[in-house]
Amino acid sequence: MNLYAIRAIYNFEMARTWRTIAQSIISPVVSTSLYFVVFGSAIGSRMSDIGGVSYGAFLVPGLIMMTLLTQSISNASFGIYFPRFTGTIYEVLSAPVSPAEIVLGYVGAAATKAVMVGSIILATSAMFVDLQVLHPITMFLFLVLTAMTFSMFGFIIGIWADNFEKLQIIPLLVVMPLTFLGGSFYSINMLPEFWQKVSLFNPVVYLVSGFRWSFYEISDVNVTVSIAMTLVFLGVCISALYWIFKTGYRLKN
Repeated sequence: MNLYAIRAIYNFEMARTWRTIAQSIISPVVSTSLYFVVFGSAIGSRMSDIGGVSYGAFLVPGLIMMTLLTQSISNASFGIYFPRFTGTIYEVLSAPVSPAEIVLGYVGAAATKAVMVGSIILATSAMFVDLQVLHPITMFLFLVLTAMTFSMFGFIIGIWADNFEKLQIIPLLVVMPLTFLGGSFYSINMLPEFWQKVSLFNPVVYLVSGFRWSFYEISDVNVTVSIAMTLVFLGVCISALYWIFKTGYRLKN
């Protein structure tokens, strides 16, 4: 394992974060804070508790998870797409660096940035609602697993996309709707029985539900199932990346 190569790629990507801190860190935190103000304070004060938790506090895990998904995908997809766009990716591919080391460098940096943003939002949310984290280890596990999984997914999107428009299609037209319909702002138990069953086909439901359980011990699906589904999606992403580097898909041609 070439740790120097991993560290070089990781440090390069993290340096880009500090150069664009307003876009990378401040912007998502401010945007999520506006959700707290609008949904948590203005609308939440008119809604009843959900599972014994105030609506404002109920929103926190869903908003953090929503930001985590979008930031992980955005950071990783742009991180690998830009070297492809400029042609500098060939310098990395020709270096004595294995595919696993390349992925660890790019995905590790993207996941780190996403976890940083999620942690800042978690701290910021305490200014708006009374928070309690009953299972901090489980919460951290979901935070890291989700960031790593969707950073890999974003890495795949960045390799697949051949223009800036395609880079945004899946995050905007697929991931964002799934996030809004995945229980970020409500419990799927509030839906009619038919739509509850339909919602179980949405992978985001398992992420939000498990993450919310780590806060308040309330969830739409069993937390073990949530962890298992996250690991399944992680395995799918790893398999896809293995195939991409084995075949050279959109990297060597």
